[in-house]
Amino acid sequence: MKYFSIISLCLFVIAGSALSFSFNQKNAPPTPIAFSVPQGWPQPVYDFKQNPVTKEGFELGRKLFYDGRLSKDGNFACASCHQQFAAFATYDHNVSHGFNNSFTRRNAPGLFNLAWQKEFMWDGGINHLDLQPLAPITDTTEMAENIDSVLNKLRADDDYKKMFRAAFGDETINTKRLTKALSQFLVMMVSANSKYDRVMRGEDSFNLPERLGYAIFQKKCASCHTPPLFTDLSYRNTGLPVDKYLDDFGRMRITRNPADSLKFKVPSLRNALLTFPYGHDGRFYSLLDVLEHYRKGVVNGPTTDSLVKNKIPLSNFEIGQLRAFIYALTDSSFIKDPRFAPPGYENRTPQAPKEHEHQYKY
Repeated sequence: MKYFSIISLCLFVIAGSALSFSFNQKNAPPTPIAFSVPQGWPQPVYDFKQNPVTKEGFELGRKLFYDGRLSKDGNFACASCHQQFAAFATYDHNVSHGFNNSFTRRNAPGLFNLAWQKEFMWDGGINHLDLQPLAPITDTTEMAENIDSVLNKLRADDDYKKMFRAAFGDETINTKRLTKALSQFLVMMVSANSKYDRVMRGEDSFNLPERLGYAIFQKKCASCHTPPLFTDLSYRNTGLPVDKYLDDFGRMRITRNPADSLKFKVPSLRNALLTFPYGHDGRFYSLLDVLEHYRKGVVNGPTTDSLVKNKIPLSNFEIGQLRAFIYALTDSSFIKDPRFAPPGYENRTPQAPKEHEHQYKY
């Protein structure tokens, strides 16, 4: 009897240990992912202490980014307007298409290096990355959904329940967790491996047009498009007259200050080869059009930036060299990175491109 009791006790302990192990495995803490700051870059401004990136949170954010159910009719995911091959901008469209055949009011900017930004949108109307997704989800010309409806869709999905539990410890699905998961995906979109970056790291060298273009850029463009982000993140009126149809006065819409009339955020020149058309309303189809504006097309007004009021003197030769340098800001590895592709993309069998598909080489 004594031996039977000892054996029973041992079996109970073993069984209890197994259950404990199973429970701990089921609720194992998420796996941290380190955020790497590129060599020579400043520290990011995003507060990772409030939302540390984990493998589980990143994958949840990735799934959400590509899920059309975040929109009213299921047809418009975040990725609909932010396509990876276009550096997460909208390829070849001045403004994006939205719900019910609507058009957005502004050109969709590329999504990268967001961890270094305090404000978002062309007018800075969103002051935290975790809040950013709420704007397109609820905008009637974009995804046209309401948050409660989105959350109900996710709560009805068993896969999402598992993913939220893995990322945050339990199956609670709410707005805070939704946006934090998206942020974990978005902050990891770091574009820092263009030819320019390789040159700065001593791993490559410019050809002659790129080198000449870089010198011209430093003299005539770097005040606003400051490396390494290639934007100073300021808001400026660059002499673009208001589009009478869009009636968009930029930063003034947020601040209500007439001094901010027609001021828009300075866009990054990184991946500019891929993010055309250009400007807050996509009015410039090519880089040549943009450079032509700065040398001939600036329209002065009360808030036109002093750096462009007298236009920017550029010869045809200088424009050619500048374009060569801007092309060197293309990060091919970023637009092909499988981490940022749709979930499961990395497991697909590569297929040869069709004959009619363009192949871009950088």
